[in-house]
This record gives sequence, structure tokens and C-alpha cells, in this order.
Amino acid sequence: MGKVALFAALFAFAASAVAQQAPKLVTPDMLTWRDHPVFKGAQTVILMGDPSKAEPIIQRVRFPANYRVPAHTHPYDEIVTVMTGRFGNAMDENAKGDVLKAGSVFLLPKGHVHHVWTESEETIVQISFTGPGGIAFANPADDPRKK
Repeated sequence: MGKVALFAALFAFAASAVAQQAPKLVTPDMLTWRDHPVFKGAQTVILMGDPSKAEPIIQRVRFPANYRVPAHTHPYDEIVTVMTGRFGNAMDENAKGDVLKAGSVFLLPKGHVHHVWTESEETIVQISFTGPGGIAFANPADDPRKK
């Protein structure tokens, strides 16, 4: 599926789910950040949905400066928007990749190996996907849940 078609399909599905809910406004001062369940030292907040269910999810993740997430995959397509800071993304286990500034968006198809990082500043990304959530590390020894 092409990137534009993927984005359109995800947007249409999310819009359909949102239309079935009561209106909701979220401002930055309303957010309650919690420790990320996988990425130690990072924090997350769920804006919409339940990541344990097969439904649209919108979450934000706040990474500290100089943070690294090893090569991994997800069982879903995801849309990642850089909200603040600079966010590195490489589309292969060993690729150099690109550092994206705030306002950038990238689309990842499910099962695609990638790794991400931050540089010298805290970075917040917003991730949209259809759950349930999940992550598999390319090298199981890199999984922080097993350390």
C-alpha cells in the first residue's frame, strides 16, 4: 500500500472512531505523563483509545535528550509526528537515518524494522495507530523489559 493510501486509510478509520465518541479537548496542561511501560526513562500519555484493544490510539511519548531505542518492529502501521525537539529515525537496523525537526511526520508500515533516537534535547512525538499495541526488538537482548 502506498504511503498516501496508508495515511488516508488510517485517517479515515480514526476519524470514524472519533465521530462515534463525545467531543474531547486536550491541552498540554491537562496531560498526566506516566513512566513508559517499555522505554525506561521515557514518559507517555494516551490521548485516545486503549492500547490493549483493537481500536484507534493516539499517544505521546516524551524522550529525554540522547535517548536510543534499538531496532524494533510493531504489529501495526503507525503515523509519528515530531511535536517538539529533534527525533532521529532510521528505516533499517543499521541504517544512519534522518533527524527530523518539530512538525515532521513519518509513516511506518507494520513489521518494518527501524530504530529511533533523540539528540541534545528532550523530544516529544505523537504516535497514531490501531491497537492493540506491541513491540518486538530485532535483537531480543535489546528488550528493556528483560533487563
